[in-house]
Amino acid sequence: MLKLIFLAALAGLSRASDVIDFTDDDFESKIGDHSLILVEFFAPWCGHCKRLAPEYEAAATRLKGTVALAKVDCTANSNTCSKYGVNGYPTLKIFRDGEEAGPYDGPRSADGIVSFLKKQAGPASVELKSDADLQKFIADQDASVIGFFADDKSTAHAEFQKAANALRENYRFAHTNTEELLQSNGIDGEGVILFRPQRLANKFEDSSVVYADDKYTSNKLKKFIQDNIFGICPHMTDDNKDQLRGKDLLVAYYDVDYDKNPKGSNYWRNRVMKVAKMFLDQGKKLNFAVANKNMFSHEVTEFGLDGSSGELPVVAIRTAKGDKYAMTEEFTRDGAALQRFLDDYFAGKLKKYLKSEPIPENNDGPVKVIVAENFDSIVNDDSKDVLIEFYAPWCGHCKSLEPKYKELGEKLANDPNVVIAKMDATANDVPSPYEVSGFPTIYFSPAGRKMNPKKYEGGREVSDFISYLKREATNPLVVPEESKKKKKKSEL
Repeated sequence: MLKLIFLAALAGLSRASDVIDFTDDDFESKIGDHSLILVEFFAPWCGHCKRLAPEYEAAATRLKGTVALAKVDCTANSNTCSKYGVNGYPTLKIFRDGEEAGPYDGPRSADGIVSFLKKQAGPASVELKSDADLQKFIADQDASVIGFFADDKSTAHAEFQKAANALRENYRFAHTNTEELLQSNGIDGEGVILFRPQRLANKFEDSSVVYADDKYTSNKLKKFIQDNIFGICPHMTDDNKDQLRGKDLLVAYYDVDYDKNPKGSNYWRNRVMKVAKMFLDQGKKLNFAVANKNMFSHEVTEFGLDGSSGELPVVAIRTAKGDKYAMTEEFTRDGAALQRFLDDYFAGKLKKYLKSEPIPENNDGPVKVIVAENFDSIVNDDSKDVLIEFYAPWCGHCKSLEPKYKELGEKLANDPNVVIAKMDATANDVPSPYEVSGFPTIYFSPAGRKMNPKKYEGGREVSDFISYLKREATNPLVVPEESKKKKKKSEL
């Protein structure tokens, strides 16, 4: 009996994995064998990778024969991982027909991976066969990109499908070779039209945009789509917010609700668009959007604005660098207040908004308290090396670190060149180039190189910090020597 159990266990352990192993030697030659494949770039020592492994394996088994899942050990295959810009583990990427199609940002559970990839396995572009099909497709709440091709074997059609595959996660695509549809849409042979959402129709821009280039390449088509998909002032939602952010963006927050109140939603949007078009026609570069103030209440609060009452929009700008500007004047129906706000913005007259706790009256402790208002004067002091912890008051790991971090500050209290500091990242704006996505996050900001802080990835004991600072400090670290008694005690 024991022998049977042992053999069964051995068989389970030796069962072949349904996850494909790629290496530097075969990645490029084999990745193109799959029309759609998900690749995990991992490191064996990575805790997150270990937690993902059984879910990833289960998903691979359930998707076998439909969508392939693969993995690359970056500790043994650095060339491939470097080529695809892997700098954290696990990194998951989607590949289509041998080309990187984008990052996988879906769930990390087997059910979530299976559900996400099953949707991806369908056609990137839907075929339309009648005018009723077309009208139904463009009636959606999101924009639609439709390719019209008399010859469905043409190079233009192939390039359109390639662009659709690359952008399918964010935009909607359809195609047709029905002669009736080509004629009714003014297409002679081949063409691509981007239809904006009908609910967002307005007098300031066309409801559709025609691809005007004579050459059809996937790159040119992708640029055409990304340049025109949102128009002058899109409706920002949870689904498209990531595509709108990352650039200079003005958002008007109010009770946007295109299901229950499309007329009221467009009333304020049109007033934003009128001013936006005026500045865009002047060549001023800024992106615009409207958003529901309740759905994005956290953003409204981040600008120090009150969106809790009243129908008037509240307006704010966030730049690609993370600088924030809030419109403090009440929005006016004629758009004059918004125009004045933008005049001051483009003239460089606006003061940046900083969410900040008050500057401490007494900041003489071993760990300096940093708030947004004193960040420049302390952390960005070019003459000092600064080790700064970004924490959250509710974070258990931060509470555990606190006595050790205080001890570190006490040990280095007599070093005139090093500052040990902390900042509540939930109550203060964290400036660029610092990135904080979890707590505690610790950075070392070296003297003379304040725009290039280094994220601290070492241990959390006092001795770990001391060893790190001895290596990284601009000047020799001033650390008091332990007493002989302490040394003798530690030896025992």
